[in-house]
Amino acid sequence: MTIKSLKARKDDLSSPKNQLKFLSNGIFQNGGLPTFKDKISQTGNFPLKPKKLEILQLNLGYMCNQVCSHCHVDAGPDRKEIMTRETMEQCLEVIKNTGAHTLDLTGGAPEMNPNFRWFVEEASKAGIKDFIVRSNLTIILANKKYHDLPEFFKKHNVHVVSSLPFYKREKTDKQRGSGVFDKSIKALQMLNSVGYAQEGTGLKLDLVYNPSGAFLPTDQQAMEHDFKVALKEDFNIDFDNLFAITNLPISRFLEYLIASENYEDYMYALVDAYNPAAVENVMCTNTISISWDGWLYDCDFNQMLELKVDSKVQHISAYNEDLLNDRNIIISQHCYGCTAGAGSSCQGSVA
Repeated sequence: MTIKSLKARKDDLSSPKNQLKFLSNGIFQNGGLPTFKDKISQTGNFPLKPKKLEILQLNLGYMCNQVCSHCHVDAGPDRKEIMTRETMEQCLEVIKNTGAHTLDLTGGAPEMNPNFRWFVEEASKAGIKDFIVRSNLTIILANKKYHDLPEFFKKHNVHVVSSLPFYKREKTDKQRGSGVFDKSIKALQMLNSVGYAQEGTGLKLDLVYNPSGAFLPTDQQAMEHDFKVALKEDFNIDFDNLFAITNLPISRFLEYLIASENYEDYMYALVDAYNPAAVENVMCTNTISISWDGWLYDCDFNQMLELKVDSKVQHISAYNEDLLNDRNIIISQHCYGCTAGAGSSCQGSVA
């Protein structure tokens, strides 16, 4: 189990440039596999263009109470990047005037941002249709000051999307750390107890699954059924939907693939599973991702690779939705992860 971020370890892969260089060389450079640009050109999807903006996704910081082995953010307790109140105020101005209907707060653990509650209170006044907070669950039990988060989320009608790698202890703890499963179960029970995923409350609780190894997720609907049966029978836990997300070959998951000598096999699996139908609805076509320091990206994954939007407007301080809607989406080989099989996004399968 990883105990420090790539950045803290000063690993070569802590550099987004080194990750992109690695993804461009080897089997893609020697012609063993087609680049993502060549692949979507063959199916008539290049250049990839945005559709109507629906989701603003804000990363409130890379600080996290966990150091998960597959984290594409390379988050952890040693990461100090945190969105400032000034940047949050700029984001609030955009939220008030955007055509997007969903606000999606992520991290790290977004709840660890010292201005998190203030921001949720202010943003909830903006009339966003779907207000998402992505929680790792264990943060609720990490410190007494977080114990009332379920009640806080309920008060502001927050849609909680929570990470749970599996409905069994061994797989979850292997990916996220010893004791994570039991804390996650307790946190889910706390959310249920205030009304989340309970009939008639309107409080939504979704789970996110991503594989624990170098393989693609199986059918999302079938997995949702298995999760619901197991969690109800074993722990009396209810939830609404399961989102199955493919691990993208970046950051700590890329490190894992290289160290376990699974990188080439995994990339072959992604390319073999390429689905043109999934390309039509990938998250970058309806989302703008905003980093902790206010820069704009096509998606959360491009943010981690420091691939800013291809637009005259690249920072929240100069936000212009019309200009952003006219951009081309930046792509690289990691994008195969979002277009394999039924596709993958922060909202789960897309095809």
